[in-house]
Amino acid sequence: MAVTRKPPYPVPHQPLPEVLRSRLASLVAPGARLCVALSGGRDSVVLLHAMQDLRDIYPLSVIHVNHGLSPHADAWQAFCEQLCLALAIPFHAERVLIDPADPRGIEAAARAERRRVFAGQAADCIVLAHHQDDQAETVLLQLLRGAGVKGLAGMPQRLQPGDGPILLRPLLDYPRSFLEQWAREQQLVWVEDESNLDSRYQRNFLRHDVLPLIETHYPGWREALSRSAALLADADGLLTELAQMDAATTVQGNRLDLARLRALSWPRARHLLRYFLHSHRLTLPSAARLDDMLRQLLVAAADREIGIRIQSMVLYRYREYAWLVDPPPPLPVSPHWLWTGQARLDLPELGGRLLFGVGGGLRLPSGPVLQVRLRKGGEMFRPQANRPEKSLKSLLQEMGMPPWQRRRLPLLWHGGQLVCVPGVGIAADWQCRPGEVGVEIRWETIPADEKR
Repeated sequence: MAVTRKPPYPVPHQPLPEVLRSRLASLVAPGARLCVALSGGRDSVVLLHAMQDLRDIYPLSVIHVNHGLSPHADAWQAFCEQLCLALAIPFHAERVLIDPADPRGIEAAARAERRRVFAGQAADCIVLAHHQDDQAETVLLQLLRGAGVKGLAGMPQRLQPGDGPILLRPLLDYPRSFLEQWAREQQLVWVEDESNLDSRYQRNFLRHDVLPLIETHYPGWREALSRSAALLADADGLLTELAQMDAATTVQGNRLDLARLRALSWPRARHLLRYFLHSHRLTLPSAARLDDMLRQLLVAAADREIGIRIQSMVLYRYREYAWLVDPPPPLPVSPHWLWTGQARLDLPELGGRLLFGVGGGLRLPSGPVLQVRLRKGGEMFRPQANRPEKSLKSLLQEMGMPPWQRRRLPLLWHGGQLVCVPGVGIAADWQCRPGEVGVEIRWETIPADEKR
């Protein structure tokens, strides 16, 4: 007896353009500039064809990313360009370079390059052709990798990255078969990426070798995994709200108050640390790595200097605070510079610049020449005439200057005398007397965006 199973997904009763019209109306305002990510494969070709009917609502364009990984990559780009020409839709392609030896893996490296290209598009939103099968595969892959709630929440329908256009996935609730049916009905033509058949890639292995077997016993796996992703997305939202409440009293810009962090339960503290790193756009480390970082911050001996490298940044610990900062450039072998009267002395090796202005600060020596050096240890300094001379190390500790900043603090000397320590003061014997005109000196660190 033939058994007819009810499809595990809602079959739309409307044509695909109407489905998209309804979905996009819930995701973005009319008039938004939409840019379709077109690979040339079936899913993205279906998306583009269906969206051409929406040009009365949304200005439409196309971006194609040429990864150069296949010998057919240029032919795929030409196909996409011809398709857009036939549909009278503005087309832009960008070639990227993927290192086959990238430690992240080819798939992850290509994904990162696509995101970089998307971020540079002159559009309000990038529209992606991900569907329910993609979502289910993503959740299963994340589960096999041991991901937490955020990873198991899968792909959101609408994502606002830190910069660049919003990412939209209006077809995320519909299975691949729905797009296949529409492609047949419209007699569409697309390109086939031979790498989609290569089971050495994890997603292809699941798609071709594992999921067909699962479907024999669990025909509703797509809907079930997508539903789990939606529930986990809700849970992730609640955890984010909790982290935001904790951050209100614990996070101060790029600093974490370790006393307040220590007062939280370990899972809650670990989640707040994860939220703190994510808010600074860092890729989240594993749970084991987070535990190790938390132990170093909260448990290690108080006199131990902690510096944890996290991708492009460093997390330092100092006096019950954790500081997330850009890694400093290597110190020069012979750190020695001269100031001869200019208004600005750039010191990129130290991550900053010295600014000089007319004022009542340092009494200028004859023929203004000052040497700029770094600390060697043992320097003595007296910024107040009515106070005894003290070690510079003690003065900097009293100010609460972190050790990584002390190592790069420029000191100004004249002859063998330390005459100015920016941020600390001017040596008492070198301060301008009333009515004298000297020079004001200020140390300014280079902003992170200027470094990049």
